[in-house]
Amino acid sequence: MPDREAMPSASAPEVSERAAALPQEALRIASGYAFSGPALHLGALLWDGRCLPDAQVRVPLAMLSRHGLVAGATGTGKTKTLQLIAEQLSAQGVPVFLADIKGDLSGVAAPGRPDARVEGRAADVHQRWTATGFPAEYYALGGIGRGIPVRATVTGFGPVLLSKVLRLNRTQEQSLALIFHYADSKGLELIDLKDLRAVVTFLTSDEGRPELKTVGGLSAVTAGVILRSLTAFEAQGASGFFGEPEFDPAELLRTSGDGRGMVSVLELSAVQDRPQLFSTFLMWLLADLFHDLPELGDVDKPRLVFFLDEAHLLFDDASEAFLESITQTVRLIRSKGVGVFFVTQTPKDVPADVLAQLGNRVQHALRVFTPDDQKALSATVKTFPKSPYHLEEVLTGLGTGEAVVTVLSEKGAPTPVAATRLRAPESLMGPLGQETLERAVGESPLYERYAQAVDRESAYERLERGRGAKGPDETRDAAGRGEERPSAVEQVVGSGVFKALARSVGTQIGREITRSLFGTARRSGRRRR
Repeated sequence: MPDREAMPSASAPEVSERAAALPQEALRIASGYAFSGPALHLGALLWDGRCLPDAQVRVPLAMLSRHGLVAGATGTGKTKTLQLIAEQLSAQGVPVFLADIKGDLSGVAAPGRPDARVEGRAADVHQRWTATGFPAEYYALGGIGRGIPVRATVTGFGPVLLSKVLRLNRTQEQSLALIFHYADSKGLELIDLKDLRAVVTFLTSDEGRPELKTVGGLSAVTAGVILRSLTAFEAQGASGFFGEPEFDPAELLRTSGDGRGMVSVLELSAVQDRPQLFSTFLMWLLADLFHDLPELGDVDKPRLVFFLDEAHLLFDDASEAFLESITQTVRLIRSKGVGVFFVTQTPKDVPADVLAQLGNRVQHALRVFTPDDQKALSATVKTFPKSPYHLEEVLTGLGTGEAVVTVLSEKGAPTPVAATRLRAPESLMGPLGQETLERAVGESPLYERYAQAVDRESAYERLERGRGAKGPDETRDAAGRGEERPSAVEQVVGSGVFKALARSVGTQIGREITRSLFGTARRSGRRRR
């Protein structure tokens, strides 16, 4: 939460009078963090082995839409840094999205508990610590876990992101995009995975293959790979993540009745063994926001700050198209008032084109045990501006809750590199109790909207309706004569119902589909904003 005794004024920037006694180099660094407008307080400067509480390290609120990186080895305090920033953003009326991998962030809604460590840290950095809870909503991917279920339709998720979770190569990704294009043009809604499977099966049949002649071709081998990938994906329990009601990411933009920004916490501990899935779902939320939000240009404060935890998972085995889409989304979403923070272990986990756009950096300690660790350390040092610190020594010597910081000043220029002892979060640093969390979820106004899955008629049901083309007596007669009973797909594609559907090119549904950089789709009438 912003420091109530030291909220920045709108006057000219100034450094604490007591800071004038700082060593000259430390004073120069401190001067780089003296801003005139609203700013978040990160902590106090570390210099020559000492914490200098009169040299405060801050980040301008307006610059939080310029994106950032929170990095560091496991156990160095990254999660608490997210909590600290989220609290202050909420207090300034800015909504925040947090992916909670370990289940540690649910405590943001409850006041923290004072203890010797908290009091010691507050005294070190001149923080007037007050136990405070912040407004929060809790979500769970596909309803797996304790939270409001977050689902996507297959049509909305799109071919690029789905290819990522299915681990398809570039050729297979292009074929999947062709399948989506066909379904879009025919008005065949792909709500869940069985819808997609039904359409792929049809298009690889003798009846359906001619349908693709005007838009390209789909080889039986590639289609077989896609079908096998879908089957394996469903076997992992992924079906629950796709369906309706589809989550509207506009829910993440809400504020509470007292004007504070809502902190949206997506619990991922129950699905942390499926990193490709949850990391790509995070990108779907961000891509969907990018697709729908209007342009704002430069803003005094962000509309939303979105933290992408375990960010390296987004880039592992990613196709060129996927990487290009991430790069473009990050570059362009800033003008829509959304700041994106990537959270990972080292900057080298993030592609250079993306890293170049992350103006705010909080780098926690790195550990060096192997030659590869040393390479990662050297690469990290090279991503920082020139500074008077010996950064390799500093980064390996930082304690928990300490970090090397550089942010963008109010003029958009990088601030001096500052080793920083970070402030303590004011909310509970740990998970909420199970009963408290379940009560918060059940009392949310969003729970009734998203809790119950709906399976309405879509592509699969429409195709299945054609199975009645051959009567039961005919089927029995054929079986009695030793004839092979037609498969469900063969019955479907031969039915009059399907042929009528297949002729429905240019239906209203098809015309309304537009796709973003990531191939995500939205149709008119589905939005509430």
